[in-house]
Amino acid sequence: NEQEVRRMNEGERFWESIYEKASPASNGEPSAALVRFAKELSPGRALDLGCARGDDAVWLARRGWSVVGVDISERVLSYARANVESAQQERAITLERHDLSTSFPEGSFDLITAMFLQSPVTFPRHAVLSRAALAVNPGGLFLSVSHGSAAPWSWGDPDRDFPSPEEELASLELDLGGWERVFVGNTERIASGPGGQTAPVLDTIIALRRSAQG
Repeated sequence: NEQEVRRMNEGERFWESIYEKASPASNGEPSAALVRFAKELSPGRALDLGCARGDDAVWLARRGWSVVGVDISERVLSYARANVESAQQERAITLERHDLSTSFPEGSFDLITAMFLQSPVTFPRHAVLSRAALAVNPGGLFLSVSHGSAAPWSWGDPDRDFPSPEEELASLELDLGGWERVFVGNTERIASGPGGQTAPVLDTIIALRRSAQG
């Protein structure tokens, strides 16, 4: 039987090409914002949007979370599977390929993270994040981190305008009466480039807890 080959869209082609050139090795380090906002949470069910090599998923699983990790690139999901197996967290972590512009993981979650879920190709990011927020359980945490400034080696125009934290929050179009603002603002960190160079950059962080009434 002739196997049907699924055609890749522009976003999938882009990220497959990026990860084809990248190292499959994990650095084993979770996102700083994840550690900051999730380290004191009671474990439950988590969704990691744009999980890449799975470092955040592994960090959560080691703390008792059940995690669904999602990415558009099958190549990077293969890297994540190797990372999960090396950490012996196969029972705690499920990896799924989704083009989030057309499909989304099923169910609801106690923690949903979107770490730099941004793309230079067309992607309905704000609509995806809005949908994600609505999948947070009552009492659960929604955590989005995006670029608040550009490093010199980044894609696109380094002088382009970035949304302020309040603009980023407004773009989600949430009924904020149902959410507690845990943190909405910028933080600075030192980023490392592909050639070993470093530069200070801003991250825009949106951390919201859904009210217990849902």
